[in-house]
Amino acid sequence: MPEPVPEAKPAGDELPPADGESATTELTGLFVEKPPDNVVAVAGSDVTIIAKVDSTTLTRKPTMKWLKGKWLDLGSKAGKHMQFKETYDRNTKIYTYEMKIIKVVPGDAGGYRCEVTAKDKCDSSTFEVSVESAQQEEQADILSAFKRADAGEDEGDLDFSALLKATKKKKRPEKEEPEIDVWELLKSAHPSEYEKIAFKYGITDLRGMLKRLKKMKEEPKHSEAFLKRLESCYSVEKGKKIVLTCEVVDPNVQVKWLKNGQEIKPSAKYVMEANGNIRTLTINKTTLADDAAYECVVGEDKCFTEVFVKEPPVTITKLMDDYHVVVGERVEFEIEVSEEGAHVMWAYEDQELHKDKDSTKYRFKKDGKKHTLIIQEATLEDIGMYHAWTNGGHTKGELEVEEKELEVLQDIADLTVRATDQAVFKCEVSDDKVTGKWYKDGVEVLPSDRIKMTHVGRFHRLVINDVKPEDAGDYTFVPDGYALSLSAKLNFLEIKIDYVPRQDPPKIHLDTTGNMVSQNTIIVVAGNKLRLDVEITGEPAPTVVWSKGDKPITETEGRVRVESRKDLSCFVIEGAERDDEGNYTICVTNPAGEDKAVLFVKIVDVPDPPENVKCTSVGEDCANIIWEPPKFDGGAPIKGYLMERKKKGSSRWTKLNFDVYESTTYEAKRMIEGVMYEMRVFAVNSIGLSPPSLNSKPFMPIAPTSEPTRLTVHDVTDSTCTLKWLAPEKIGAGGLDGYVIEYCKEGETEWVVANQELCERQGFAVRNLPVGEKINFRVVAVNIAGRSPPATLSQPVTIREIVEHPKIRLPRELRTKYIRRVGEKINLTVPFQGKPRPVATWYKDGQPIDPKMVNVRNSNVDSILFIRSAEREHSGKYELVLQIENMEDRATIEIRIIEKPGPPVNVKVTDVWGFNAALEWEPPKDDGNSEITGYTIQKADMKTKEWFTIYEHNRRTNCTASDLIMGNEYMFRVYSENLCGLSEEPRHSKNTAVIAKTGLVYKPNTYKEKEMTCMPKFTQPLVDRSVVAGYSTAISCSVRGFPKPKIIWMKNKMIIGEDPKYLMQNNQGVLTLNIRKPSTFDGGKYSCMAVNELGKDEVECKLDVRVATDPDKK
Repeated sequence: MPEPVPEAKPAGDELPPADGESATTELTGLFVEKPPDNVVAVAGSDVTIIAKVDSTTLTRKPTMKWLKGKWLDLGSKAGKHMQFKETYDRNTKIYTYEMKIIKVVPGDAGGYRCEVTAKDKCDSSTFEVSVESAQQEEQADILSAFKRADAGEDEGDLDFSALLKATKKKKRPEKEEPEIDVWELLKSAHPSEYEKIAFKYGITDLRGMLKRLKKMKEEPKHSEAFLKRLESCYSVEKGKKIVLTCEVVDPNVQVKWLKNGQEIKPSAKYVMEANGNIRTLTINKTTLADDAAYECVVGEDKCFTEVFVKEPPVTITKLMDDYHVVVGERVEFEIEVSEEGAHVMWAYEDQELHKDKDSTKYRFKKDGKKHTLIIQEATLEDIGMYHAWTNGGHTKGELEVEEKELEVLQDIADLTVRATDQAVFKCEVSDDKVTGKWYKDGVEVLPSDRIKMTHVGRFHRLVINDVKPEDAGDYTFVPDGYALSLSAKLNFLEIKIDYVPRQDPPKIHLDTTGNMVSQNTIIVVAGNKLRLDVEITGEPAPTVVWSKGDKPITETEGRVRVESRKDLSCFVIEGAERDDEGNYTICVTNPAGEDKAVLFVKIVDVPDPPENVKCTSVGEDCANIIWEPPKFDGGAPIKGYLMERKKKGSSRWTKLNFDVYESTTYEAKRMIEGVMYEMRVFAVNSIGLSPPSLNSKPFMPIAPTSEPTRLTVHDVTDSTCTLKWLAPEKIGAGGLDGYVIEYCKEGETEWVVANQELCERQGFAVRNLPVGEKINFRVVAVNIAGRSPPATLSQPVTIREIVEHPKIRLPRELRTKYIRRVGEKINLTVPFQGKPRPVATWYKDGQPIDPKMVNVRNSNVDSILFIRSAEREHSGKYELVLQIENMEDRATIEIRIIEKPGPPVNVKVTDVWGFNAALEWEPPKDDGNSEITGYTIQKADMKTKEWFTIYEHNRRTNCTASDLIMGNEYMFRVYSENLCGLSEEPRHSKNTAVIAKTGLVYKPNTYKEKEMTCMPKFTQPLVDRSVVAGYSTAISCSVRGFPKPKIIWMKNKMIIGEDPKYLMQNNQGVLTLNIRKPSTFDGGKYSCMAVNELGKDEVECKLDVRVATDPDKK
């Protein structure tokens, strides 16, 4: 394989790098074969680009993306124009990716990129596609490369122009003008004139024009107005927000923003901001109309960028149904898409369908998210597969059309007429639009003065007036367009005149050319009309009696009747039924004798429906159906069966065969995996089609999964083998229920199932294996459809323990002293390795641990030491010993359990001088199993006894208290401190420190107390109030008096007790009575009385409670 190297591109043709990418992509070696740098295609032909990826070093399936330009994902354009294919070679483990462009158009030219990613690895390759026209006209080629069938400057790239066929319009002859270089003209023009020039010279793809013009321009000179220009391009999803940012030199300069050369006005959609040197344009809720070129203008300088708006793919939410119709019926293919107004492309087989003004064969209908293809009158030429494409989905439906069957409602009856009489042949068919022709003995009957042919609705008549002997013969009616004919015979009855009176015995003349299949047997289809015209001769006229068995038939009206004419006796059965079957006797008598004939009438009908239709097995796209023959065959042998199927929930049945199928077992094919189907069967005999059978139970075509992948041996012991694998590459609609693990000894063929129940995980340990044997293993995936092909190991596995030295992997946090507080939980997990399984033993301070104090749990790979609530006695050195036979490994963990210390000892004041006092103490007797980190000293004045901290974290056992106040006496207390914090209790000093006065004697004046007693007096009275019922209120007043008076609240001179409706408050003589949600009954006079030993005082007010009124009712 050649070593992959970075691609080199010709100068001037480089595409600007995407955000976050360098100009050249460094390949990582995933591509075995990459597309050529330049692909040249001829317009109208097909082109295929191939890339191959090596997956031998990959842990998962790679993902391939085909991109056009910088961001346009071509996967959303998959359809009739662009097709993508992926294949995998299991032997070489190489994925082959193909991109095929059908009927290349000029718009397909440009830069492309294919990207492959697989977890943390990626690779990419770029290539150019050039399109050459069949006629090498340089100027036409340049312009055609930027023309689209659906012009519109703001329509964006995300459309179906690539799927539509290019139409060539005939140009009118124009006068020869000197050639003008359009691109030189555009380079020198102002951007505001681009649209005008493009319209003049026929360029409709403004975006493509701007791209080409951008490549042709020279490198921009250094800007004096911009510190940082706009990015070369921006991409945003439709409906999202995008911010265009640039940086200018002058923070006070004003900028203008242009879109396609037109100035943008500030609005809710376009927000322009200036922040120092930064200038931003924010476009809210982007649409395809925002896909354009933008400029930021500062004076004469400007910078450009392009915004590409990506439209999310439109998916198909309701798939297309199959149709089975007869010729002339209307067909409506209906789908639903995820967004309203989406574009849907319809196609028949490989041909795209368009709305044609000259033809009304196809109609296209849009109703919100519903799209419908309507075929007005289906013909046999319309049989095939119909497709619907969106830019994010595809669905198809099959149309089957069969010729319309014509049903005969009334057959032609044989006639026997005399000379000069009128003969009328009449028949009725099911379709009133059907025309036909009449034939006599194979020769077409033409109308004349005697012969008339009429067609009224469903009835066709042939009337022959003045019947002559040459009119006798066989008459046939043949409907146009149907392989069907109706025949009857016209018998001419000659009248003979005997001049000599005589007597002739009666004679029955039976016509055996009609419905008789054998001598005296007549077959009648159930529901049809039977008419037997029996010619009778004899002189004198004989008497006719019809009977069925021994019962004579005398009715002349009704469904079964007898009609008599001269020389004829007619036996009629209207709408034959099965009970009409039997032997019928006609007996004619006259004085000269009698004659008798026996006729057997056999009623035949369509058979009963088949029974017990059910599905016996399914495949990926097929199913086997069986059924039982009908109980009654209708009196005629069963010729075969017709089958139909439909999707569950749908009402459209699809025929599976047009020719009768003789067996009662059928394999239905061309079904979609994962879709529920129902089947029904019709029985067919010579009479017709039976009613349909009951629908089968719904069934789903599914297939087993592919084999599991990457089956490997994870571990082996003397009696077990642990296997691991990955899920199958193809699972399908049947899902995955689990795995079955099987094994067999080398040289044997009998496989033993290792797991009794399905294993849902992707790993399993097979146990109880014989030591030293070579065992083959295989794994089978199972789902509802059955077992997958097995995944097997390339060679057998020898069941033998692999000896591995014991090794303790002590975690980093346990390699130093492990400190915890009293009451905390300790859970230490120490991993180790070794085979066979090591024996793990814990020791504390050289002695085995007490299981009542410490819990230990050992596994194959680790040992866990657990203490639910740590105590001081749990401190110590713990040693883990790991042993395998005579090999061992050790690890030591030091655990210290700490708590708060006790108070210091012997706190005393050792010296007092000036405003200072010296203190000393001794360390606490209990340090809490942790080093003392310091002390906290506090002082308190003996008068106030309020404590103040004078030292924190004091490490020494002595200190000096300064800035003490002269004349005060102080006491002290000390807390000890360790890692857990301060001690619970302090230690008080045994003596106090008195700060003596120096030379000053204070002689206070004699103090005479003032007389403060007075009787109660209200300083603020109660005020009358009017309140609304239901709203809490309060009334207030203020009083003074010493000693403090007792307050009494009254309503209507009645003392208010401990009623929860009232809340009484007294705050420094301000009295408040709160009334909670008063009603009209709470109105009245409220008074407040203050009483002490010197007297009393009282104030009162009136409270009016009114009912609230609703303003809307006024």
